[in-house]
Amino acid sequence: MDAPFHQFSELFAQLGLPSDESDIRAFIAKHSPLPQNVELWDAAFWTPAQASLLRDEIAEDADWAEAVDQLNLALRAPA
Repeated sequence: MDAPFHQFSELFAQLGLPSDESDIRAFIAKHSPLPQNVELWDAAFWTPAQASLLRDEIAEDADWAEAVDQLNLALRAPA
């Protein structure tokens, strides 16, 4: 069975963050670029629960992993 595909905005909602396009762009602009030596979930701007969700989804290659990867890439791109 295929894993469900989650929209980028759904990940923001899952993280308890505003999830409309302008809010997502503002969040990424505010926190980019994330240094290459910092794991996504270790960034200082996450709450412990958010960091745990991000780390666990990647570690377990879970349903949200693709959206987390997308977020990771977006935060590493030059602003």
